Amino acid sequence: MTSLAPTLQAFFTDRLAAQRHASGRTVASYRDSIRLLIGFVCSQTGKQPCQLDLADLDGLMIGSFLTYLEQQRGNTARTRNARLAAIHSLFRYAALRHPEHAASIQRVLAIPPKRFDRALVCYLTKTEAEALLAAPDRATWIGRRDHALLCVAVQTGLRVAELTGLRVTDAILTHGPHVRAFGKGRKERCIPLTATTKATLSTWLDERSGTPDEPLFPSRRGSALSTDAVEALVAKYAAAAASRCPSLTGKKVTPHVLRHTCAMFLRESGTDIATIALWLGHSEIRSSQPYLHADLALKERALARSDLPDTIPGRYRPTDELLAFLDSL
Repeated sequence: MTSLAPTLQAFFTDRLAAQRHASGRTVASYRDSIRLLIGFVCSQTGKQPCQLDLADLDGLMIGSFLTYLEQQRGNTARTRNARLAAIHSLFRYAALRHPEHAASIQRVLAIPPKRFDRALVCYLTKTEAEALLAAPDRATWIGRRDHALLCVAVQTGLRVAELTGLRVTDAILTHGPHVRAFGKGRKERCIPLTATTKATLSTWLDERSGTPDEPLFPSRRGSALSTDAVEALVAKYAAAAASRCPSLTGKKVTPHVLRHTCAMFLRESGTDIATIALWLGHSEIRSSQPYLHADLALKERALARSDLPDTIPGRYRPTDELLAFLDSL
């Protein structure tokens, strides 16, 4: 067996589990990235996974793998960068165990993340959000569960993994109603609930019952909903709501769009960006900056307060033939 296999095993058991105490989602993300990389390298070299060595994973091979992700798998630059981050973490660990491969490892670590266009965040207006919340059929058990789930998602802005991870005990509806969530970086935070969301969640809990450690929003079998299931039900209700709210037709509504919607509702109510960052569980305030860019009302108020000078419209015409030629290029 080559040096790669024990290094990989030690990376997941020693570095991620023991030293960093990484969450299960982080370990799963890194595992998927490394599996994709190993599969690609095997297809390129004709070797079995147990025959691969660190020398097979050089800078050129990693670069080819990243190109494969974008061109053949159709991954976005964000996904490509996430895969590269997992590879970089592995190679930083390998550098400590295998100094004989230092030159090759440094070439891999020198591969930079790819820059990408940052579009404005997509979110729902209040009319669209109300249409989405009205879409579930509350005459059925599934409809009442989904209505409660959507209410919590829109009002709290929880990530989809945080939403599916909620337990019955995480909903506190006594004095100071709120839900407890465990997000990225193993951070616990409490998100207050409005009176409407509290009433909806209270009604659902009366029907849901269950032990404190059971999922707050279970599947038919009683297990926690998967993230794919939540994405599917959000898309289903968005399509149903589009018949009553035509503006939803052109929007791809996902659980993360509901998170953006919560942030924009907070922003429109005058909440400062630091509070929004705390609400959403962002580790840095700059992660919440896109909501400022998307707030058109904020820019309109700034424009209304500004006193622009009166100017006469016109067009610049160069007076020199050389400048005229350069301007025509």
